[in-house]
Amino acid sequence: MEEITFIIDTAKEAMDKAVKHLEKQFLNIRAGKASPAMLGSVMVDYYGSQTPLSQVANVNTPDGRTISVQPWEKNMLQEIEKAIMNANLGFNPMNNGDFIIINVPPLTEERRRDLAKQAKAEAEDAKIGVRNARKEANNDIKKTDDASEDVQKNAEADIQDLTDKYVKKIDEILAVKEKEIMTV
Repeated sequence: MEEITFIIDTAKEAMDKAVKHLEKQFLNIRAGKASPAMLGSVMVDYYGSQTPLSQVANVNTPDGRTISVQPWEKNMLQEIEKAIMNANLGFNPMNNGDFIIINVPPLTEERRRDLAKQAKAEAEDAKIGVRNARKEANNDIKKTDDASEDVQKNAEADIQDLTDKYVKKIDEILAVKEKEIMTV
């Protein structure tokens, strides 16, 4: 029984990771309003080493349509501006000598639909991760020699219940994100 419990716990952990990864991916999908997370993937050349933007500057959102980036060292302004352009996020940074201002354009209807499709694809990837965890757990359960057939069937049913719970959770997270994306 201890082995079966370990297999179920491992599957639950893997499913948790799939959901956490989905939530992290959803942070990168912008939903109309400006957010410091939009620049999370920007890497700046900081004295020869690639450093995340958040480690060389303050990134704020003074309002829903603007992101301001204030470097800790003034001589980093050009490097940060270049890094934002190279990140290919579709932003046009403006340097005023003290900090960088990025106006986030409102999303078009077509772009909203594209982002919703992208969110659906990410959610599907998470579901695949959950199903893979289920498959691995079921295979491990079948390999246990000391468990009776009834115990194995019950464990597989538990794994299926867990899978259903996580797929439902992914669908709920997706519904919230789609609503956020489609709201004008």
